[in-house]
Amino acid sequence: MSVVREYVDSLVRPMIAKPMIRAAIKEQNAKFSDVSSMDIQVLDNTYRSEIKSGQWQMVSRLLNNPVSRYLKSEQDDSQGTIVEIFVTDRHGLNVGQSTVTNDYWQGDESKFLRTFGRNTDEIFIDRADRDDATQLLQTQASFIVRDEGGEAIGTATVTIAIDAL
Repeated sequence: MSVVREYVDSLVRPMIAKPMIRAAIKEQNAKFSDVSSMDIQVLDNTYRSEIKSGQWQMVSRLLNNPVSRYLKSEQDDSQGTIVEIFVTDRHGLNVGQSTVTNDYWQGDESKFLRTFGRNTDEIFIDRADRDDATQLLQTQASFIVRDEGGEAIGTATVTIAIDAL
């Protein structure tokens, strides 16, 4: 997995360190400063139901925000290496995403718990799996996004097609 770690350190971290991304995460952190676990469940359930129904209001707003458009552009420029990339706030709620994710709340998943939950700068690299549709071997790598002062404000997760590295 050293090749994945090197890719994340050399290409993905600088991509995520943009002021625009940090500002969007900080803005969402302020917006959801006192969000309850019940509110998070409602947001996540709304997102999931929109994906199932095809009635995309929340999903469309998220996919069309400036951070998501930037991440989509970076994914498109990766020549197939980046399958998906998204950033979350300090609760694990998506702030921007290059593609439609399965859910809106990542805060209960290892990618969030093993990074933000531990306040570590280590990259968490999940187990590699072969995607059923594409047959590409891929893995997710996640890390904390910090503000200019070094405070953890959110996370970034990138799905990498290992075969494309």
